Amino acid sequence: MINEEVNSFSEILEKDSILDAEDHLTLRPRRLSEYIGQDKVVETLNIAIEAALQRKEPLEHILFNGPPGLGKTTLAHIIANEMGTKIITSSGPALEKGGDLMGLLTHMEKGDVFFIDEIHRMPKVVEEFLYPAMEDFAVDFIFDKGVHARTHRYRLEQFTLIGATTRAGLLSSPLRERFGITRDLDFYMEKDLIRIVKRSASILSIIIDDEGAYEISRRARGTPRVANRLLKRVRDFAQVRANGDITRNVAMDALELEGIDESGLGETDRKLLQAIIWNYKGGPVGIEALAATLQLEADVLIEVVEPYLLKTGFIIRTSQGRKASERAFSHLNIPYQNKPDTPGLF
Repeated sequence: MINEEVNSFSEILEKDSILDAEDHLTLRPRRLSEYIGQDKVVETLNIAIEAALQRKEPLEHILFNGPPGLGKTTLAHIIANEMGTKIITSSGPALEKGGDLMGLLTHMEKGDVFFIDEIHRMPKVVEEFLYPAMEDFAVDFIFDKGVHARTHRYRLEQFTLIGATTRAGLLSSPLRERFGITRDLDFYMEKDLIRIVKRSASILSIIIDDEGAYEISRRARGTPRVANRLLKRVRDFAQVRANGDITRNVAMDALELEGIDESGLGETDRKLLQAIIWNYKGGPVGIEALAATLQLEADVLIEVVEPYLLKTGFIIRTSQGRKASERAFSHLNIPYQNKPDTPGLF
């Protein structure tokens, strides 16, 4: 059971997982041949899966790292489909005790996929319980305490653990080293996002032209999940305010209403840039100070907001903190050479 005292970041992740499971289930590709983008990752998985099937062995344990919404969960389900096995899903915060993990591990059959999302947030006591399960496919029971303590080793069926994390640096070395395959997922290129938008539109029976798909894709923050969410919002707008078809002008009007600008930045992104520029003279500023200014959890900024702003060069991370780049000033129509001399409310 997940602890009732969940912080706001945990709630965001939980809602995101529910949204992903409900709203995007029919849009998920089910085979690697249907998967768009992340070409090197897909090639690696194709080879590993084919080799494992030929040897009639389970896959090695796999770790996926990358910002939210890039397809880590989708790839886990695809791997289970390709291997012809079941997938059991959980998350790091949900595994509070060794017993929680034990109940899942002892019910798995040979070759099953065990997917743990946000694995870096798994408690240390559970992580240590997982070591022998990953390495020896066994778990140790401890009976009684003190001088009367006894240990019994329970053998497990061979399984494949797939871990997903947005912050690989928070994983301990012993856990990270037990994964045979580790791959980083990066933000998607526009051409791949256009293909994803068109595929999703086809599944949802939406009529969209090339320019409409491009307009959605270039504002999707390099993220398929965001692209699919924006597509649905534009679909609603087109249905009510237009003739139902998505063109470039319809997409532009709909996304403007959503507060998504031409660079894919939303209100939170712009507030972050404005805070660095006006409240902290362009930076550098620490993440905790920014979180307090914006009244957000620091983890939300680090894992959800920052990655895209860093990737696209709107902010710069230094040893002293975050700085707004010249591009950020330009985006907000603030002359870079006339940076604010005194702090002020944004």
